[in-house]
Amino acid sequence: MSNSLNLSLTDELRAFVDRNTGDGSLYATPSEFLRSLLREKKERMEAQQLRTNIVSGYQDAIAGRTTKFSGDLNADLDQFLSN
Repeated sequence: MSNSLNLSLTDELRAFVDRNTGDGSLYATPSEFLRSLLREKKERMEAQQLRTNIVSGYQDAIAGRTTKFSGDLNADLDQFLSN
């Protein structure tokens, strides 16, 4: 599945893309380079959300908002979500 997206870049950003693509670089084309940057950004955002959720879980535990683990995580989640 291919979707096109046209971008207008400043001269400085275009030079940056050009320095990181082509012969002697990790990326053969500007498209490969930009896709990689977008994937990295997406992964960073997902990791930040995960860290936020972990901190929230710790805060719940500190505040005593916990339930006893029955040994079956799926059953515990089903029980929690039905309340």
